Amino acid sequence: MNRQAQAAVMFLVGAALLHAGTTGLYLRYVKAGLQPLLLAAGAVLIVSALATAWYEWRRARSHKEAAQEAAQEAVPAAVPEVGPEGHVHREPRISWLLVLPLLALILIAPPALGSYSAMRTGTALQQPYGYNKLPKSDPIPLNLVDYAGRAVYDHGRSLAGHQVRIAGFVAVDSAGTPYLVRMALNCCAADAQPVKVALTGKIPPVLRPDGWLQVTGTYTARETRDPVNNGPIPYLRVTEAKPIPTPADPYDETWNN
Repeated sequence: MNRQAQAAVMFLVGAALLHAGTTGLYLRYVKAGLQPLLLAAGAVLIVSALATAWYEWRRARSHKEAAQEAAQEAVPAAVPEVGPEGHVHREPRISWLLVLPLLALILIAPPALGSYSAMRTGTALQQPYGYNKLPKSDPIPLNLVDYAGRAVYDHGRSLAGHQVRIAGFVAVDSAGTPYLVRMALNCCAADAQPVKVALTGKIPPVLRPDGWLQVTGTYTARETRDPVNNGPIPYLRVTEAKPIPTPADPYDETWNN
């Protein structure tokens, strides 16, 4: 690639970052809190690309003027460097493969991690530092990670006698046990790990893996162990379940709060 092509690719990458950062596409890659940095990076790339194009235009213009002056003075113009076989050196065309990741970012939005990854990764439930006070009205809307933490590490004390409502995507293990799952992340999708809640009670007769459910139910002391890492997985006794659309931000960022 010459400098003009490099500037064009840099401009397209910056534009793609701005597009991802302003349309919500970035949530498939990184957590929501990184949006300002993503937009700033896109702006810097675009400015750098424009500056590079301007510099190359000025340099080419200067060389053209110098060549014209040399021709007027009957001085031979500089010739391009040639190899031993008399061919002009060119950059390898394989460098254009650098454009492929850019095209993938623009044309192919990867789906959020789902049941396939969740059932092959051990639950990443962590003990919370504390618990917020719950509202008195039932059902109580709860984050899935919050319910799992209260059920396992607080032994359901704050959940007893209440109905709760949580949401997540469906995953089913090899034994047919259904789970509601959220992928929790620290920084980006590459480090996302599942937190799982096993379901019992009035479970829908047909469950579609990766489909999202909103589940209303009650705490039960029943608990199991994740076969992948032996981590704790609490149960929820389901009283009602209904499908919901995939949320705009499919990842859970509770650990970042």
